[in-house]
Amino acid sequence: MKRSFRLHHLPAMGVIAAALLGGPALAASPGNDPAALAKIRDTAMSSDYAWQRTEDMTDLIGPRLSGSPGAAAAVTQVAEAMRKLGAKVTLQPVKVPHWVRGIETGELVEYTGRPQGVTQRVVLAALGGSGATPAEGLVAPVLVLKSFDELKSRAAEVKGKIVLFDVAFDQHMADRGLAGHAYGQGSAYRRNGPRMAAELGAVGALVRSVGGAAYRLPHTGSSGLLENARIPAAAVTAEDAMLMARLAKRGPLSMKLVLTPQNLPDADSFNVIADLPGTEKPDEIVIVSGHLDSWDLSPGAHDDAAAVASAMAVFDVLKKLDYRPRRTIRFVAWMNEENGQRGASTYLAAEQANAGKHFGAIESDNGVGRPFGLRASVMPQSVKLFAPLQAALQPIGANVFQRQDVLATGDLAGLERAGVPSFAPVVDTSSYFDYHHTPADTLDKVDPDILRRHVALMTATAWYLANMEQDIGRSSVPKP
Repeated sequence: MKRSFRLHHLPAMGVIAAALLGGPALAASPGNDPAALAKIRDTAMSSDYAWQRTEDMTDLIGPRLSGSPGAAAAVTQVAEAMRKLGAKVTLQPVKVPHWVRGIETGELVEYTGRPQGVTQRVVLAALGGSGATPAEGLVAPVLVLKSFDELKSRAAEVKGKIVLFDVAFDQHMADRGLAGHAYGQGSAYRRNGPRMAAELGAVGALVRSVGGAAYRLPHTGSSGLLENARIPAAAVTAEDAMLMARLAKRGPLSMKLVLTPQNLPDADSFNVIADLPGTEKPDEIVIVSGHLDSWDLSPGAHDDAAAVASAMAVFDVLKKLDYRPRRTIRFVAWMNEENGQRGASTYLAAEQANAGKHFGAIESDNGVGRPFGLRASVMPQSVKLFAPLQAALQPIGANVFQRQDVLATGDLAGLERAGVPSFAPVVDTSSYFDYHHTPADTLDKVDPDILRRHVALMTATAWYLANMEQDIGRSSVPKP
């Protein structure tokens, strides 16, 4: 595998752009003509390219946690697919965390009213970055808490205990279009709870799974634990969290916990970058992206294989139409979004001086539920400039345009702080957190027709940004 250690911008030569996509030299770009946008939309809606790439990634590779063989295989698979489309592919080296799941069991061994000889199994999954118990496990009392405020008020009770944060996911909020807010509320306990418990002397930390569809599925994710205080940490199912809360009300509750993950030295990996050079402004860049890694419990079909495939399909659609953008369209499959965002930080460090040449950046990382339009961190006066794009997407019901001061979308957050306007699909997430970070995030959960709509949205948006005559300004996100 050839590895390039430097990103390069290709000259503004129609012949080169044409050669890369296998079309005739010096073909004229149709720009943002309404007929061209309609052709992009309709071509995307008639293609199964993204479905095929999602199927390849999920069925042939499976889970892709950073540092794993699956992640390495995904780099190779996606790079080869982009080369087949004629794109200029660069593999950008990234050092990534390498955490490996081990044995994980939980058992309630003491509680008031327990019949002689009876124990109860707890279904759980270690959180990324978790420390390990002794090989034989540990037995400790369980302290059930409902909030960070309760943790503070009962701080003196924490030492030597396994702390359980029993905070329910707000499905009512998710059902009404606010799933991201519901997830943010719950994931704060997953990210910060184990660290705060460790600081107070806890010997283990558990969080109620952050997600809906309580079918006794554990939802994993990053723990936020610090290197010098990696206590064992796991997500328990909603049902088991509720059981422990009920038993704790009866009296003292003790648990045997066995977690044997390993935190290994950082591993070598890559961002996969592919350029479709601009014909007039090749030094100006429009990013279209998703993240290549997934958690290790599933093939991550929604999070984020189908989104990566949608971004790949942008190049496929434009190749089929023989359309060449004025600005360079850059595909990025980010590595290590799930447990470190090292891919994003590596790209930002390499391109910091060139941030002003990034015209806009798109990332899809909220599942591939039905898309309704776009969120965008553009200046208020720029919103009206996107009316033709909205009109082109109206026939597929994806013409919503929501302006926000800050998107802070995963891998794009650093670029956004550097002034790059960011874009993300507005999607139906009412059921997304049913299987997010669980073993159930599999290909069968992806709807092929809805995936085509994602491709249409992503391609039309990337093309529109790459061909805009007007300046949309810079993002005004305050720097930290």
